[in-house]
Amino acid sequence: MALAEFSLIEKYFSALGAPRADVLLGVGDDAAQLSVPPDMSLITAVDTMVAGVHFPDNTRSDDIGYKLLAVNLSDLAAMGAEPAWFTLALTLPESDESWLGGFAEGMSGLALQHGIQLVGGDTTRGPLVLSLQAHGLVPVEQSLKRSGAQLGDRIYVTGSLGDAALGLGIALDGAHYPDSAYLLERLNCPTPRVALGIALRSIAHSAIDLSDGLLADLDHICQQSGVAARLELSRLPLSTAFRAAAAHIDTALNGGDDYELCFTASADSDSTLQMLARQHGCAISCIGTVVEGEGVVCHLDGKLYPVEKAGYRHFKG
Repeated sequence: MALAEFSLIEKYFSALGAPRADVLLGVGDDAAQLSVPPDMSLITAVDTMVAGVHFPDNTRSDDIGYKLLAVNLSDLAAMGAEPAWFTLALTLPESDESWLGGFAEGMSGLALQHGIQLVGGDTTRGPLVLSLQAHGLVPVEQSLKRSGAQLGDRIYVTGSLGDAALGLGIALDGAHYPDSAYLLERLNCPTPRVALGIALRSIAHSAIDLSDGLLADLDHICQQSGVAARLELSRLPLSTAFRAAAAHIDTALNGGDDYELCFTASADSDSTLQMLARQHGCAISCIGTVVEGEGVVCHLDGKLYPVEKAGYRHFKG
């Protein structure tokens, strides 16, 4: 017999995540009651994942649970916020215990790793739609924003680009590459750069996480900061698996689902950033410069490289 709503919540979600002293009232009441320190700002992010849109229908439920939390943690990382609490809204075709157990397990490990606690949510019946709202804390006036890029800043990205886009091709179309397992892992289980985002509070002038593709997301920084970006494509960090797949460089520019950080910082921060890269075990690559103008301009080996900003858009005109 299928689990009723409250039995489902009690079994899989009543104690999910890391117990926190600042949760005065969590799962099980009409709303959560949380304590925010007076010297901190509350950062809130929300993402929704729809079956067949954000993940193929045959994606494992533990990977779905992991990724739903990971993409929200990535938003907090881009703001320099420390994860604290999250709420969860699930629309489910049925209360499949095997699916729910995997979903909760995939989410729980990541939640414990980042010290974030589930404090409430909602469940209902319908087509599979999953929404998660994450809350983080950052000292007042220290959050990272898209609007702070300065002329002369260098442009940096973490990790490598384009792997998840190739992984999506494997999942949707059965594409095969020399290291398909790694590429699928990058699609299904991105690594939110939370600790690095916190470390960047006093270094980065602007930041964004890469969800829709480098060109589309970096353009948001340009628009909100009133600047342009000049990229040198030979500097893009590409993994061994990406190179072995002989993928086109446009995949790394527009592919999306990377969930790496893109940020700008002054040129004299480079040595500090490389030290942080070693400390956090995450590559940080300088890929360009903030310049006067509008939009993102790409160069390859000293020549203008024509590109079309084609990041993911839900509603295409």
